[in-house]
Amino acid sequence: MTDAATQAQDFDAIVIGGGAAGLMCALVAGQRGRRVLVVEHANRVGKKILMSGGGRCNFTNLGAAPRNFLSANPHYCKSALARYTPADFVAMVERHRIAYHEKELGQLFCDESSKQIVRMLLDECAAGNVRIETNCSVTGVQHRDDRFRVATTAGHAVAPSLVVASGGLSIPSMGASGFGYELARQFGHRVLPTRAGLVPLTLSGKPLERLADLAGVSFPVEARCNGTSFRNAMLITHRGVSGPAILQISSYWTPGDELRLDLLPGLDAFDWLRAQQAERPAAELRTVFADALPKRYAQRLCEIAFASKPMRQYREAELRDIAAQLADWPVVASGTEGYRTAEVTLGGVDTNELSSSTMQSRHVPGLYFIGEVVDVTGWLGGYNFQWAWASGQACGNVL
Repeated sequence: MTDAATQAQDFDAIVIGGGAAGLMCALVAGQRGRRVLVVEHANRVGKKILMSGGGRCNFTNLGAAPRNFLSANPHYCKSALARYTPADFVAMVERHRIAYHEKELGQLFCDESSKQIVRMLLDECAAGNVRIETNCSVTGVQHRDDRFRVATTAGHAVAPSLVVASGGLSIPSMGASGFGYELARQFGHRVLPTRAGLVPLTLSGKPLERLADLAGVSFPVEARCNGTSFRNAMLITHRGVSGPAILQISSYWTPGDELRLDLLPGLDAFDWLRAQQAERPAAELRTVFADALPKRYAQRLCEIAFASKPMRQYREAELRDIAAQLADWPVVASGTEGYRTAEVTLGGVDTNELSSSTMQSRHVPGLYFIGEVVDVTGWLGGYNFQWAWASGQACGNVL
């Protein structure tokens, strides 16, 4: 782009943000013959793609459906998700001969490296002659005469369409910022309150003291909060609890909400305890617990809540009480680890002010919002990438 402040290079569309949604939108529009510029402030595109899935990128989920997303307007995501499915993205992956596998619960990962997904997106952008500027920060955006003038550290660009794909606030160490929300407000859009999602929960006081020395212990639980539940692993950390089950439920939890765990998911705890009593009457409760839970955690449970004695000494009423507590164990979380470790940002640009079919602003023609900056947040397991692909596709097809 030119450095002259009085001149600007013309494009059909300018995309702010070189993440999953931005690249998808750009490649679709570019391959439709549109002249597209992608502006990315980081030194490379797709940084969250590169780090996802432990470096293997959980690029979609075979079961992705509207029910897997949180939004103040739960119907908003339906149109885009229906028109660009996981199978559509998998077809692109296969066309580029990227080997992949299903890990669990419909989650698809690259066999080798997330770099392959970024390379695929860049190759697709190249096929559409998309121009990508990295290390390029936006310093101002103006809209007049039906055109957007974008000032950047690399010069100025003008286009009739502007796509905001700048992401949310999660993982600021990778450059995340509230820029997209500021831009939305500049053009009269409402931004719903944001908070960290898919994030570890922190404990404090006695709840933390009881568990801190067990950091690293992991086992399956069913986490429940506000009528929603997830069954997966929980990991005890130095600061609280994490693991897939906790990350999932964190998006439904706010301070003060009741959070409960079934410590023996899929098991009728009372029937199990009675069977253990019949088969091993001399075994102590903590020994029996250790058959179903990590030994250190089993011992701590007995120290906290259950006086361990030989199974034959427990009356039926006592076993019922123990079973009830195991199935409904309280977790008193004090907060979350925040955006520093959050995988996503909940909240964002109000979808009631956007078209669900095109992602276009209802206030300013030619202005679009896609991906994480919008108030649509998926579960853990590839869902947020599918929203990025779907919203990017919906937008790219109309630019």
